[in-house]
Order: sequence, then structure tokens, then C-alpha cells
Amino acid sequence: MLRQIDNNLWVAEQPFQYWGINVGTRMTVTRLKSGLMIISPIKPNEQIIHQLSKIGKVTYIIAPNLYHHLFLSEFQAIYPEAKLIIPKGLNIKLPNLNFAQLLNENKGSIDNQVEYLLIDGFKVLDTSGASTLNEYVFYHRDSRTLILTDTAFHFDGNFTFKTQLAARLLGIYGKLAPSFLEKLASKETQKVKQSFQKVFEWDFDRVIMAHGSIVETGAKPKLKQGYENFLGTLL
Repeated sequence: MLRQIDNNLWVAEQPFQYWGINVGTRMTVTRLKSGLMIISPIKPNEQIIHQLSKIGKVTYIIAPNLYHHLFLSEFQAIYPEAKLIIPKGLNIKLPNLNFAQLLNENKGSIDNQVEYLLIDGFKVLDTSGASTLNEYVFYHRDSRTLILTDTAFHFDGNFTFKTQLAARLLGIYGKLAPSFLEKLASKETQKVKQSFQKVFEWDFDRVIMAHGSIVETGAKPKLKQGYENFLGTLL
């Protein structure tokens, strides 16, 4: 179900398990002058499709990193006229993907309304070891909202005991930050630092992430503290 967060800004959430832990997942919808932009699409259903049709025409579908691509094809089938935008590397990972634009540059904007930036040097741990994420984060200027995917989490009391326990073990319960696993994987900390120094130039107050509770206000200092702890240096 779509849930309105601010003017021209919505989210939709679904259950999702990672390594047996319920972390949930979330897509973000922004309404631009040209239509709707979907960031990190979740599995579409009749309710979501109907709600989207009520607020505008889907013109952009965005895979924000190399991992959040599971439902791109389903969204493409429903919205064939929408422009699919993917990060560099996803075209290699999914060679049959029919995309319209490859995010190759480190920063830019979509319709001069939403800015985006590559978080360089950030890696995650998966079954193959430390893997590049190639995540682009987005700044919705009108609502002062930073939209992340896997570069920070925020697990709190709204989650199950098992998820809360896992968050505590990973050192991120109640924090807006990446976990200990990403710290192990991300060795190019100077690149990550330089990327987030640019992120903190944006005037955001809210943070929406794919996994965790949205931080509605006061998110900038909370994220800064999370990344200073993650990097072991001031930002």
C-alpha cells in the first residue's frame, strides 16, 4: 500500500527476509513535473498499481544499486513506456536487461528536481565476499528528504525481537548507519568519506532507507554520527 510521506513523496513497504532475518523492504515514489519516479521497486500488486494510477504516470523506474533489481522486469512489463535507469555494473550483472540510461557519472539530477550521487568505495558482504554496491543516493529537494537503499539501516522497536537482536549484534540497533558487516567489507574508507561529505552538503532533514524505520526529522546529525562511527573519523 502506498503511504504519503510529504508533498509529492510516497513509500510502499513489503516483508523481506535477508539471511533469515525480517528486514522488510521499501520503495520510494516521487512525483516530478514529468511524472512518477520509482526508486527500488518492490513486487507490484493490484493495489499498488491502482494507487500509482491515481497519483500520476510512471515515467522513471530506478534500480539504485547492484542488488535492488528483483522486480525491475515486472515493473517494466506494467509500465513499458517508463524509462529504466540503472547503476553502472548492473548491465554486466544482468546482460539481458533492457534499460534506457546507465548511471555512469558520480552525480547528476533527474528533471532538475531530484539530485543523485554515487557512494564510491562502499561494499557489502555476501556469499562471494566483499562486493561492490554501486549505490546512488537521491535528494528530493522540495521535501528535504535523502533517499538511501543499503548504505544505512535504522532498526528499532518496530521490528521483531529477532531483528532487534540481530541489529544489536551488528552494532546498529536504534542507529542510522551501516552495519559491522559493511565496515568489514569497505576498505576504501577515504572514497566513502569523500562521497558522504558531498551528501552532507545537501539540506536534508528526513531519511528514507530500504530497510528500517524512516527517520522523519533530525536525520542529518543522526546519519552523520552513524557514518563518523563507521569511518572512524569526523565528517
